[in-house]
Amino acid sequence: MLPFSARVAAALAIAALLQIHPTAQDSARTRVLIIGNSLTFANNLPSMLEAVARASGARALECGVVALPDFGLQEHWEDGRALRMLRRGGWTHVVLQQGPTSLPESRRILLDYTRRFAPEIRAIGASILLYGVWPTADRPPAFDAVAASYAAAADDVGGTAVLVGGAWKQALREDPSMALYGPDGFHPSALGTYAAAVMLFEAITGRPPAPLPAAANRREPALRAIIATPAQIAIVEKAASAVSRMNRRR
Repeated sequence: MLPFSARVAAALAIAALLQIHPTAQDSARTRVLIIGNSLTFANNLPSMLEAVARASGARALECGVVALPDFGLQEHWEDGRALRMLRRGGWTHVVLQQGPTSLPESRRILLDYTRRFAPEIRAIGASILLYGVWPTADRPPAFDAVAASYAAAADDVGGTAVLVGGAWKQALREDPSMALYGPDGFHPSALGTYAAAVMLFEAITGRPPAPLPAAANRREPALRAIIATPAQIAIVEKAASAVSRMNRRR
């Protein structure tokens, strides 16, 4: 995986581990645990997902996260912190994310460790989601292989594939100038993270989020970070909705 500043990555990872700890009193809420790496903590996807939920009238959605730099699911399994957070219970949905996973060996690892996490997730009564990411900017032909890996892992455990990379591909086809990638050509821009947030929201709640208007959602710091024209935001929202519908039919 391409490196972030080690100091920033470590600080964000530690902060991520300190996010919400569910309790019995929270059982009526939608509580989402995201297990991932810097593709999750770039632009603080959990906070952006919560902001999208609030803007869409779903204030009872809260996120916890274990996101560590350069971790895939194998590293999370062996490290143990994600499992300890998971086993505390109280989560309604658990999102699993690793790197692009376009190569056969990385797909094998994704399938293997998704299978290991799946019984742990089912044991607490939560739904399983696979957050399908994207290839590096210099490998656009790999978009389909990335999506196939995450779809296979989700199908294998009866989970839901949230194929964010597929929405990126569709949006970039309509507007190739759109800045979904950050400066390093791998981590997402805030707009790229927004695509993930709206697709996760729809997969979790079963309904599309409210569009991002100029006024109401700009009160949310996580959404203010999005730098894009209204037309570009609309393209991302349309692509996210189309890929989500297509995946439900699949």
